[in-house]
Amino acid sequence: MVETAVGEAARFEPFRGELVGYCYRLLGSGFEAEDAVQETLLRAWRSSGRYDERRASPRTWLYSIATNVCLDMLRSAQRRALAMDLSRAADAGADIGAPLPEGAWVQPVPDGLVLPADGDPEETAVRRETIRLAFIAALQHLPPRQRAVLILRDVLAWKAEEVAHLLETTVASVTSALQRARATLRAIDTVPGEPFRPSDPAQRELLARYCAAFERHDVAALVALLHEDATMSMPPFAWWLRGRDRIRPALLDPEASCAGARLVPVPANGSPAFWQLRPGPDGAYAPFALVLLDVSEGLIGGITTYLDAERLIPLFGAPVVPPPATE
Repeated sequence: MVETAVGEAARFEPFRGELVGYCYRLLGSGFEAEDAVQETLLRAWRSSGRYDERRASPRTWLYSIATNVCLDMLRSAQRRALAMDLSRAADAGADIGAPLPEGAWVQPVPDGLVLPADGDPEETAVRRETIRLAFIAALQHLPPRQRAVLILRDVLAWKAEEVAHLLETTVASVTSALQRARATLRAIDTVPGEPFRPSDPAQRELLARYCAAFERHDVAALVALLHEDATMSMPPFAWWLRGRDRIRPALLDPEASCAGARLVPVPANGSPAFWQLRPGPDGAYAPFALVLLDVSEGLIGGITTYLDAERLIPLFGAPVVPPPATE
């Protein structure tokens, strides 16, 4: 009995990564996606005796369970968003206000949790685009079933017949839902900026210059690397800025100074991303924030700084902390 249960669990385990990616796009939270997949695999294990391979492949069956789990989770959930969806751009000197609850935000996710490690490079590049923060935030504007249809059809390339079978509906209903979902996303600037290309020399040089300027606390150099309409936000606060003319005084504010901080790369949301580490009184560095960047027209077009680093470490793993600076 135990050996059978272990065997069934092992049978489903190869699907975990792609299921987490699917659930993340639906839910907008890496933590919730992991919970949803854990519940999916538990339900699959409990009902494996009733599973009939003649009706659906193991993959289709697991996606069906995962979809139902996520739709249940979304029934009472508020729409997750980015700061730009929640308020108007602020002035640099404006009070940042009170933090919003975790459930208000689209949350970051490690690439390794949702992208195949050994997938086709071209397919991986496409999938990377569909976990960027802006795309995940745009998906949250869709009703849950439309969201599932669009992800299955346009991201995972399922056939309409397969989606109809999974959702227990008709092909016509799937086609109609997909058309409405696409129309909604067209009305939103879904993924502004350029795709992240880690092997692109121009992007690598831009990011190297940004990191060097940040670590020197060279505000003039930092601002010179920003797009004219760049945005800067700091979840869990709804406060955000648009335009380098507003970002510059915020970077110069001595109370918000990042002097002495370091940036350590981390693969997150298919985007350039870094742990921001700050030195403590003893000179030792500790995680302060997770920073995600967008690149636009050869410049930095967006900076999203998640300030709750300690909460994110269990999902991402602790960064490699450099040794304290020596005189």
